[in-house]
Amino acid sequence: MPDAFDREFWEDRYRGRSTIRRDPNPQLVAEVADLPPGRALDAGCGEGGDALWLATRGWHVTAVDIAEAALDRARVHAATAGADIANRIEWVRADLSEWTPPRGGYDLVSSHYVHAPGPREELLQRLADAVAPGGTLLVVGHDHSVHPHHGDHTAPESRVTTSELASGLEPGLWDVVVAESRTHTVNGHDGQEFVMHDAVLRAVRRP
Repeated sequence: MPDAFDREFWEDRYRGRSTIRRDPNPQLVAEVADLPPGRALDAGCGEGGDALWLATRGWHVTAVDIAEAALDRARVHAATAGADIANRIEWVRADLSEWTPPRGGYDLVSSHYVHAPGPREELLQRLADAVAPGGTLLVVGHDHSVHPHHGDHTAPESRVTTSELASGLEPGLWDVVVAESRTHTVNGHDGQEFVMHDAVLRAVRRP
């Protein structure tokens, strides 16, 4: 694992990839497919698979990532879907450990496996504050209570349990819809399949 998942690390990682990850994260599909479209924040968008999936379903998406190389690849990905869909996405280069989204600005805030340095609680609070009344917060991390060896290839900030995620929400403001551990299978860079253990939190901000 690198010493720091900083901008230089992510720029190098995305510049070195030969293919673009086009598929959305499975927990996003599972939790958001039935929601009416509105304004969405994709925090840590990478190559744009989630943002494009949302845009094709009518969402207007602000997609944020620390790496310009990732955003460049995401723009190429979005362009293949046509202007009507691509124009629903605003790509923003920003460091999530420092960037503050507009308070109450989004009907959906989604963040998957973010490796932002700094206290996880502070990032979660900023993301939660960005959810509009009646809106949805979806946060997915690597569940270290089930698979502690995720630490071999992920940053400590991305490793969490469902109880840790839920405890970061201000009591009385949220209805927790989902707080559970799930698994899904992915293909590694070497072509071999392996199982990911996800800590999934979906909560709705009370009106």
